[in-house]
Amino acid sequence: MTTSIVLSVPTQQLADDVQAIIDPSLGIDVVVWADGDAPRERIDVVVPPYMKQGAMLRAIADVHPSLVQGQAIGYDGVANVLPDGLVYANAASVHETATAELTLALLLAAQRGLVDIVRAQDRGEWNSFWTPGLADRRVVLLGYGGVGKAIAARLAPFEVDIVPVASRPRDEDGVHVHGIDELTALLGTADILVNVLPGGPATRHLIDDAALSALPDGALVVNVGRGTTFDTDALVGHLSRGRIRMASDVFDPEPLPADHPLWQQENVFITPHVGGLSAAMRPRIARLVARQAERIARGESPVNVVIGA
Repeated sequence: MTTSIVLSVPTQQLADDVQAIIDPSLGIDVVVWADGDAPRERIDVVVPPYMKQGAMLRAIADVHPSLVQGQAIGYDGVANVLPDGLVYANAASVHETATAELTLALLLAAQRGLVDIVRAQDRGEWNSFWTPGLADRRVVLLGYGGVGKAIAARLAPFEVDIVPVASRPRDEDGVHVHGIDELTALLGTADILVNVLPGGPATRHLIDDAALSALPDGALVVNVGRGTTFDTDALVGHLSRGRIRMASDVFDPEPLPADHPLWQQENVFITPHVGGLSAAMRPRIARLVARQAERIARGESPVNVVIGA
């Protein structure tokens, strides 16, 4: 069988998973490449390592790939290191469900006091108390792409008032999406703010001191987008005064230094950027990579292209 294209993946596990499902009639040669010299002079589809792709992105120009397939949804900073003329696709369809699961976990942990309950369990104390709960809370959902919609779908059975906000106002599938210019007014009515926005210059410090000041006392902030969307100094100020609460999976800086003041706040629940780290990722990323390689082999355009033609 003649090889039609070469696909590189960063781990043997991903190579095995892709080879088990890829169309064998297309003659796609799957090789492992995580670092060092490229295993082929030309590689048509390159999949860089997950969460550590910067070094490879800088090194792939010489293999002339038709597609660089990332393993994350976010791609802030990629354009700064991707060689000119290359096409980059993100991993939309892979992480939405897992990120939505974690978001719901953060919301429930914070709104039902589960962090305090676990701490009491460690001390062998039986303490019961009232909590805000989720029912009847107003959730301003900042970002209404794939992850935002997955979160909204999982929140709906909890009988919350979901208020989606995106870059532009629109009506989509019977849902009214508010424009970003309405954000400050909407924050004043929010019990909970959930941020799902990507990183980058357009969203950097979008939630600054003024935006945080618009939130009512006791509001909960949940961040599963990017840490840079928040002005961390302003956030620490509001949290240290006890005015708001936070449950977050992403931060600026990241990872959080051991002496960072966020670790010391009792009204903060921290998870270490694990939104996509569930068992669902392995089969989903394999399906996406196989699909992209098959499309390239057939002369079709790839999906999920976010940089390049």
